[in-house]
Amino acid sequence: MSRSSTSARFTHHRGFQSIPYRPARWLPGPHLQTVLGKFLRPGANPGLERRRLETPDGDFLDLDFGPDPVGDAPIVLVLHGLEGSTRRPYVRLAMGEIARRGMRAVGLNFRSCSGVPNRQPRFYHSGETEDLAFILGLLRERFPHRPIGALGFSLGGNVLLRFLGTRKADAAQVLTGAAAISVPFDLIEGTHLLERSPMGKVYTHYFLRSLHAKARAKRGLLAPVIDLERVLAARTLREFDEAATAPLHGFASAWEYYREASSAPLLQHVSIPTFLLHAMDDPFLPPESVPLEAVHRNPWLLGSFATTGGHVGFVEGRAPWKPGFWAEREAARYLAHVLGAAQRATD
Repeated sequence: MSRSSTSARFTHHRGFQSIPYRPARWLPGPHLQTVLGKFLRPGANPGLERRRLETPDGDFLDLDFGPDPVGDAPIVLVLHGLEGSTRRPYVRLAMGEIARRGMRAVGLNFRSCSGVPNRQPRFYHSGETEDLAFILGLLRERFPHRPIGALGFSLGGNVLLRFLGTRKADAAQVLTGAAAISVPFDLIEGTHLLERSPMGKVYTHYFLRSLHAKARAKRGLLAPVIDLERVLAARTLREFDEAATAPLHGFASAWEYYREASSAPLLQHVSIPTFLLHAMDDPFLPPESVPLEAVHRNPWLLGSFATTGGHVGFVEGRAPWKPGFWAEREAARYLAHVLGAAQRATD
């Protein structure tokens, strides 16, 4: 990296220094990190207040607002992953870390993910940015003088990066900084990996169980639009996306959806300070598909790429009874830094 680009990166990220990830020795390998990391995370309720917002197309989105630490505290919108919600421990943990650093966390439940089926014959997907743009616009209107940041996990991180890359003007108006954890940057290659690896089939079964249940719950809305029996017969995520996600959201096929919804090609267009946290052994994306060079070339992007850590794993600590969780802590620390909350919290 040239001296000028180093200087630009330092300026954009205000000299933030990431603390390296130190994996727990008692939890080796990506799959233990991914699976047990889910169960080791605390699921405490950080005192959330739910608010339902009507969308322009006659649907709704449920948001969960955390406590407001001070009157002018920065706002951080948190986006969950595939078939997640604000009830997931990783979201709750992140919202708690955000609050500890003097910011107000707001969790967005994607359509159909808040525990109530949405009203329209559609769901959410990895490339859909309209709802995110809508919510960020409302937050900016409601809190005109506060810095606003965003944190996305997995699918939510992909949605966030697509928003930053395709809506540069909108992003600059509403967001001061962003962070994304375990993003599946290349959906085609990620799908190939899930289909050919033994553990990929386990992860797929987990997601499909939830996706099928949601399709059944909306049978009356979906049956006139798509082949519901084909949807329920899907045994891979690609088959589900071919039968449901693609036709419901205007894509000709699952492959077109994956190509159009991947965030890697858009990283060059990101132009607000953004921190990317990723493990090179992430079981949802092969290491050769991690866009290291694209991150290196764009000074607005700051990457912390750990050798290991799994998918939203990143468990630290010397013993199972006292684990630490690097990704949520570092993302919140970065956002506090670029949003100016660190100084507010200590004043």
